[in-house]
Amino acid sequence: MAFSLVIITWDLACQFNNTDHHTELNGTDRLIVRRGQAFTINLYLNSGSYQPGYSQLHITAETGPQPEEQYGTRAVFGLSNEIDDTCWSAAVSSPPGDTVCLSVCAAPDAPIGRYVLTLDGRIQFDFTLLFNPWCPRDVVYIDSEEKLAEYVLAQDGIIFRGDAEYPVPLAWYFGQFEEGILDACLRILDMNPKHRRNPGKDCSGRRNVIYVTRVLSAMINSNDRDYGVLEGCWKDTFDGGMSPMSWRGSVQILRTWSSTSCLPVRFGQCWVFAAVACSVSRALGIPCRVVTNYYSAHDTNSNLVIERYLNEKGEIDSSTRDMIWNYHCWVESWMTRPDLPPGFDGWQASDPTPQEKSEGVFCCGPVPVRAIKEGELTFKYDAAFVFAEVNADLVYTLKYNDGSTRKIVNDQKVGQKISTKSVGRDEREDITHLYKYPEGSAEERQVFEKANHQNKLLQQKGNPGLHITIKLSTGIRKGCDFDVFAIVSNNTEENKKCRLVFASRAVSYNGIIGRECGFKDLLNVELAPGGERKVPLSLNYSKYCTNLTEDNLIRLGALLIDYSTKEAVMAMRDIVLDDPEIKIRILGEPKEKRKLAAELTLQNPLPEPLQGCCFTIEGANLTGGSSIAEKLASPIEPGQEAKVKIYFTPTQSGLRKLVVDFDSDKLGHVRGYKNVIIGK
Repeated sequence: MAFSLVIITWDLACQFNNTDHHTELNGTDRLIVRRGQAFTINLYLNSGSYQPGYSQLHITAETGPQPEEQYGTRAVFGLSNEIDDTCWSAAVSSPPGDTVCLSVCAAPDAPIGRYVLTLDGRIQFDFTLLFNPWCPRDVVYIDSEEKLAEYVLAQDGIIFRGDAEYPVPLAWYFGQFEEGILDACLRILDMNPKHRRNPGKDCSGRRNVIYVTRVLSAMINSNDRDYGVLEGCWKDTFDGGMSPMSWRGSVQILRTWSSTSCLPVRFGQCWVFAAVACSVSRALGIPCRVVTNYYSAHDTNSNLVIERYLNEKGEIDSSTRDMIWNYHCWVESWMTRPDLPPGFDGWQASDPTPQEKSEGVFCCGPVPVRAIKEGELTFKYDAAFVFAEVNADLVYTLKYNDGSTRKIVNDQKVGQKISTKSVGRDEREDITHLYKYPEGSAEERQVFEKANHQNKLLQQKGNPGLHITIKLSTGIRKGCDFDVFAIVSNNTEENKKCRLVFASRAVSYNGIIGRECGFKDLLNVELAPGGERKVPLSLNYSKYCTNLTEDNLIRLGALLIDYSTKEAVMAMRDIVLDDPEIKIRILGEPKEKRKLAAELTLQNPLPEPLQGCCFTIEGANLTGGSSIAEKLASPIEPGQEAKVKIYFTPTQSGLRKLVVDFDSDKLGHVRGYKNVIIGK
């Protein structure tokens, strides 16, 4: 006859289980496990011992406020002879005795979240269940230890900003295992409007990584007034909040959101939205990476064409909502797509930066990167929008003073140098080939035909008689005066008389044009057949210093108009002004729980003093989950060095990034980082 066990106490073996499930960095004071993989509980019996075949145990696992078996939010099961890793199951793995070693396995498609496990209706304990990229039966499975280390476990990384000609690496502290972060991530799921409308259905939906990824894409931004994490701001001033440039990582953002009753944190821009989405995805067990698309199109009317109108002075009409961003960051998450035809598993793009609505909400994706490459614009979710970001056509039209218009020959291309951090290294990995076929290839043409991208199909590679390029001098640093050059040439057999407008303006990374930094309008440039001229434009610090935004970008535009034919050619180029380098020295032997000092030095490159100087450091398992700042008492004169020592105590061994920020009135935020290997 069967009898139930009389259990006096139990031990959840958190240290053993969490380590076995790759969650020990969250701490070992509570049980955090992954689906499709067994965990162990030790039960201590009052009297008698466990008898195989006779002893029974009635187990339920429940998640969410309205657990129901039909929705997968409640599972009822008993003891089996062995664990079945395709469903909820339990088995005893110890010999008969008064201590029972109970193995429990969650189904590989169970909803993630907080669970209550009940034994025989009497004993209850809590645990948290996450996605399991180590489990071949889980839809997020990755068959590579290096990729798991990079895309799930790495708590810091590199995000690329700057410009296609000059990608600038920015170190970021994802911090997905820092104290309180997993709770904040689960709270994001609970605050989402779908959960507030129908909690049972939403918790059931958490079985599905596509559903969870889409919820995150909507909840990282606050545009729908839905208790989202971050509020975007693309103005020049950030009153009432922090400049997006000032964040060094996601931890402070997620903690602030969670501790202020889910008020949106101010302010984010695309790399901040993407980085926070990456932190939350990794925390929940979804492999994730941040990607950067240079010359990214924001196509508001879905015609795959970004139209720009210029007047004869080279000024752009800013009435259109279509934009070209210098770069735009989104995330990719790794998963299978059983909802789509075969061949579209793997990396899926989703974008938490609020740009356009999708199904009535500001979110975007997930869409297979492969669907973008193949031009499958009907695939879920938002394939057409992402396709335009990397493939839209840029068309410039010149409006003459007399009202007539002419297309401008211009070779700027959308969707360049799509970049992410390499696995296990800080170098840039170019993943453009995952999003598009080589330019001019037969495959590219087929994709454009499928996507009905008429504009690209009609383009003729003409060889216009006039040609223009922009060249830079070397060593373009903030604080210097420097020259840039327009090189114009005449490839025809006739003399040409032209007008050359050569302009430079400050620009924000999202394409918003600011104030002028230097301008030339030459009304009679004469070019002999086969002739060439090099026209300099001086950019002086005294002129550009007050016009730059924190993006450190200046846009150069050169427009050449042929008086006889009214034809126009144009070249555009952005320059990134280099910040000074922060020199970082670590003093002391880097070991766990041993105090170290970071000696930080920066030389003032400007011809004027820096006021209000402050160094800040932050890093996963280095600075206790918060930032440590050191203000400088006096201004730093031109050419002088700012120097501080900041002390910190690492808590975990391994390779870590110390992320450093220097802030001052004239330089804004200057960033640096150092890789530190912490010994045991």
